[in-house]
Amino acid sequence: MSYHQLDEFDEMTEMEDFFDELDDNNGHGHGHGYGYGYGGAERGLGVDEDDYEYQMLTKVTDTSAAQARMGKDIQGIQWDRLNVTRLNYRFTRLQQYMNYENIPQSGEAVDKECKQMDKGGKYYEFFHNTRLVKPTILHFQLRNLVWATSKHDVYLISNYSVMHWSSLTGNLSEIINFAGHVAPTEKHAGSLLEGFSMTQISTLAVKENFLVAGGFQGELTCKRLHKKGVSFCTRTTYDDNAITNAIDIYDSLRGGIRFMASNNDCGVREYDMERFQLLNHFHFPWPVNHTSISPDQKLMTVVGDNLDGLLVDPQNGKTVATLVGHRDYSFASAWHPDGHTFATGNQDKTCRVWDARHLSSPIAILKGNLGAARSIRFSSDGQYIVVAEPADFVHVYSIKEDYKKRQEIDFFGEISGVSLSPDDECMYIGIWDRTYASLLQYNRRHAYGYLDSYF
Repeated sequence: MSYHQLDEFDEMTEMEDFFDELDDNNGHGHGHGYGYGYGGAERGLGVDEDDYEYQMLTKVTDTSAAQARMGKDIQGIQWDRLNVTRLNYRFTRLQQYMNYENIPQSGEAVDKECKQMDKGGKYYEFFHNTRLVKPTILHFQLRNLVWATSKHDVYLISNYSVMHWSSLTGNLSEIINFAGHVAPTEKHAGSLLEGFSMTQISTLAVKENFLVAGGFQGELTCKRLHKKGVSFCTRTTYDDNAITNAIDIYDSLRGGIRFMASNNDCGVREYDMERFQLLNHFHFPWPVNHTSISPDQKLMTVVGDNLDGLLVDPQNGKTVATLVGHRDYSFASAWHPDGHTFATGNQDKTCRVWDARHLSSPIAILKGNLGAARSIRFSSDGQYIVVAEPADFVHVYSIKEDYKKRQEIDFFGEISGVSLSPDDECMYIGIWDRTYASLLQYNRRHAYGYLDSYF
C-alpha cells in the first residue's frame, strides 16, 4: 500500500472544493461545513449574519428512524438551506470524486467492461444516526476501523483512542488512549514492557473479548476486553515501511483464539491470543494489505500491492492458487460461511466473488459507484455480502439471488469501516467528516408472517 497518511490524499479534497464553491456563490468566505472545509472551532468568536447562518447549517443532531420517515436527512444535512439539492449534489459528487489508483485508469477499464447489479433490495433499514460518535481514519487505504461484537456493542477508532459505543445505553467510553503512554500489564515473552507512546492506529480488529490494534510503525497492541489494562505490546518489524495493514482474529480449530497481522514489510504473522506467541511468519513478494482465514482454516486469502491475489496454506505459507482478474491493488477479503466462497476487494472499483474449487474466473463481479471496494463482510447466515466503498456508498448484495440484486445505502462522507453484528441483526457504518462525522445504524428487515404477532 502507499506509504502516505490521510492528509496527503487528493481523494478527500473534492467535497471541500465543491462546498467552497457553493460558498463563493453565496457571497460567503467559508464552506458550509459539509466535507472537509473546516470545523466550527475554526470560526471566529464574533457572530454576524453569515456566522449565524453557518451555525444553523451545522447544528446537527441525531436522526432516528421515525424522523427519517418524516423526511429528515439521515445525516441531518439541511439541504433546504443550501443552494443545491441532494440529488444535484449526488450527481456532482459522482462526477468529481477521484478514485485513488496505483495502476492508472484501472477503474475506467472496469467501467467499460462491467455493469452494476440491479438496485432495489431492501435487506437493512435505517435505525439511527449517532452524532456523539466521531469515527476517524489514519490512512486513506485502510478502512477496517469499526467492529460490532453484538448488536449493541461497537468498537471504533476516534483520533488516538479506541472507543466503545453502546447503542443500548447511549454511552460512549474510551477503551485505550494511544495519545499517551500504553504499556502491558501482563508479562509475556516478546512483549515490549516499556510499551508505546503516541501510537498512530492504522487498523483494528475486535472479536468477542479480544481486541488487537495495529500501528503505523508496525506496533501491535492486544487487550482482553474483560480485563483492565493492555495484555501485550510488540513491534512486528523495524522496517522503514512497517504499517500494520490488517488484523484477522479467528477461532483456532485446535482451541483458543489466534490472529493474523498483515504488514507493509511483505510479512504475515500469526499469533496466539493466550500467551501472545508468534506461531508463524510468512513472507511474500509484495506488501500484504489483507488476509482472511477460511472457516475450516485450510486456506487463507492474501492480497496486497499486486494485481493477482493468492490462496495460501496457512500451515506453511505455500501458495495453493493464484487469483487473476483484478486490475489494481487489493485491500479487502472475506470468506463466506460455506467455506469455499470468498471475496476480494480492489481499487479497480470491484469486489470479486470466487469459488475456491473453480478459480478460473470469479462467480460474480460487483462494481461500485465511485471508488475502491475497501471493506467486505459476509453475513453470518450466508445470505448477504456487504461491500463498502471509500466514501458515500455501502452495498448489500443478496447471495440467494446470485448477487444480482443489491441494496444501495447512500450518504455523504468517508467510510472508516462497516461491521455486521455476529447475529446479523445490526449493521454499523462509521462516517468520517469534520462536520457530519457519525455512526450509522441499520437493522435487519424481517418478513414476519401473519401468525408471528401471536408469539
